[in-house]
Amino acid sequence: MSAVRTVGIVGAGTMGQGIAIACAAAGLDVLVSERSVEAGRAAMEAIAECLDHDIAKWRRTESEKKAVLARIHTADALGALAATQLVVEAVPDELELKVGIFRDLDRLCVAADVLATNTSALSVSEIASRTSRPERILGLHFLTPVPVIPLVEVVRGLSTSDETFRAALEFVRVIDKTGIEVYEYPGYVTTRVILPFVNEAMYVVMEGVATAEAVDTSMRLGYGMPLGPLALADRMGLDEVMRWMQHLFDELGDLKYRPCPLLRKLVRGGRLGVKTGGGFFEYDEHGRMKAPAIG
Repeated sequence: MSAVRTVGIVGAGTMGQGIAIACAAAGLDVLVSERSVEAGRAAMEAIAECLDHDIAKWRRTESEKKAVLARIHTADALGALAATQLVVEAVPDELELKVGIFRDLDRLCVAADVLATNTSALSVSEIASRTSRPERILGLHFLTPVPVIPLVEVVRGLSTSDETFRAALEFVRVIDKTGIEVYEYPGYVTTRVILPFVNEAMYVVMEGVATAEAVDTSMRLGYGMPLGPLALADRMGLDEVMRWMQHLFDELGDLKYRPCPLLRKLVRGGRLGVKTGGGFFEYDEHGRMKAPAIG
């Protein structure tokens, strides 16, 4: 397989933007596919804002920002990704949505060595089985915020070849991340371990044992976590957390994965976390926490 020089990304939401920044910062050219020219323009504005935030935090310089932006380009058609060596799909965790994208990528990106899905919990094997080259497909599970978190789960599907896995692992190394080998199983490692922890924190609040603020403070100060479990859930998106938990509960049947009723209540009420300005905590337009909202 050829060395990765150009990376294609499908979807320019928060995750896609983060992957684009990480790749461009490592010197790779990036082509991001979005549904429209306007969506692509909005994504580039969000990427620039993220880089400005890094500059304000002394994590990046103005010249580094310019270099990163110069390497990222957008397109409103999947066919534009045909020139890339590796494609990462980064759309919401909905199986049929991803399957449809991979069918198109399989048809349009004939020369791509690796097609990767960024799913947190869905089956790589099931997605790959709907294509003509399941051996070239695997999971690359990035964690948010992608530019900061140094871990990527490299997930082998049932048919993923050793050559594809090695190429993906080398790509992860090039973008300065640590890749861990994971054999497909619902939730992989990170999602499977973190969700029951987050869910139990929600039960503690629902049962009136402590407030959301007290729960997060106890975990941060007592166990050295940079972010409490409820603030973490808000950043993940409470709708995404519930979708992942329901998937694990359906797949494994274990009660520890049953979504907390308080989580369901918040999602039904449209309080999805940072992206809607409120979840367990309140947030301003820049995603900065203002005050506890629950408990």
